[in-house]
Amino acid sequence: MNRTESGAGGVNLGALRSHNTALVLDLLRTAGPDGISRLELAERTGLTPQAVSKITARLREDGLAAEAGRRASTGGKPRTVLRLVPDAGHAVGVHLDRDELTLVLCDLTGAVVARRAAPLDLGAGADTVVDRLVAEVNGLVSGAARPGPVLGVGVALPGPLDHRRGVLHRVTGFPEWNGFPLRSVLVRRLSLPVVVDKDTNAAALALAVGPPETAGTSFAYLHFGAGLGGGLVIGGTVHRGTRTGAGEFGHQVVQLDGPPCGCGNRGCVEALCLTAVAGGDTAEAARVLGTAAGNLVALLDVDLVLLGGRTVAAAPDTFVDGVTAVLDARAARAGEEAIPVRLAPTAADGVAEGAAQLLLAPLFGRAEG
Repeated sequence: MNRTESGAGGVNLGALRSHNTALVLDLLRTAGPDGISRLELAERTGLTPQAVSKITARLREDGLAAEAGRRASTGGKPRTVLRLVPDAGHAVGVHLDRDELTLVLCDLTGAVVARRAAPLDLGAGADTVVDRLVAEVNGLVSGAARPGPVLGVGVALPGPLDHRRGVLHRVTGFPEWNGFPLRSVLVRRLSLPVVVDKDTNAAALALAVGPPETAGTSFAYLHFGAGLGGGLVIGGTVHRGTRTGAGEFGHQVVQLDGPPCGCGNRGCVEALCLTAVAGGDTAEAARVLGTAAGNLVALLDVDLVLLGGRTVAAAPDTFVDGVTAVLDARAARAGEEAIPVRLAPTAADGVAEGAAQLLLAPLFGRAEG
């Protein structure tokens, strides 16, 4: 793949990532196909009409905005209404799981326009995994009908890792990845901007910018798939921490003499939950998950706990009921209001879609942190 950051349509990520442009783009996005007038944009952003005109002119020149008709005015001539052009740009989202590779191609609204999935062994070695990832990204992009440019690739995978530098740390169970500069390698191989983050942060980001029931709230997203992790959203913004260490939920110790965990400790939530599931005791896994979720709620006082991941999806009622029972009992003892526990309102590809949002959300000034 030989593409520049500006892409085929001349879209420049650096120019788009300004505060005022993001305000306008977000309003265009939320207005949908009905669009919004320049006067309304000025009123809702607090920008001058002249500033709005300059921004929208540049967006139209780049193909990101287009006229959506005219709207009757209370006085004077009808107002021209503008809308976002969803297919003016696309982002690739990659979920690099321990045993599976999932990719999506999303337009500017976050809608999935193409998808690929394949089995993968994360322990096969960095060179093998990167070769496979690059081939799948190229196959996804070349096989999709996309008139707009690809703005970049977001990659989400198990942590811990350094989000800012795109360097992996000691991924539990896969020590050979420790220190691997995944982002710089992929930038060189794909000739595209690349963002790397933890899978749970990506899933939490998709929730923070997506469904209205989670947008703008503070919640903990607990992802139980091949492993167990968490993503934290505080006031509508993903909380990563200085070293991208926030949300390492699966490796809090809840049983000092418990089974060994791949991270080197004993009695981690992840080890206990995986052991229970392997033994067919899903209810016990839910109880342990609830105990750990209770610790998180007591520490952060979030509004909501959301559950996701394929292990949860295999027994959703058991996990929701089990975690709810533990949190309700804790709240009753403390005389507090119980925290609601729900299934995350995301599709099966929520992590991959969140990975695409690592590129898209900042364009609209959303959920950066």
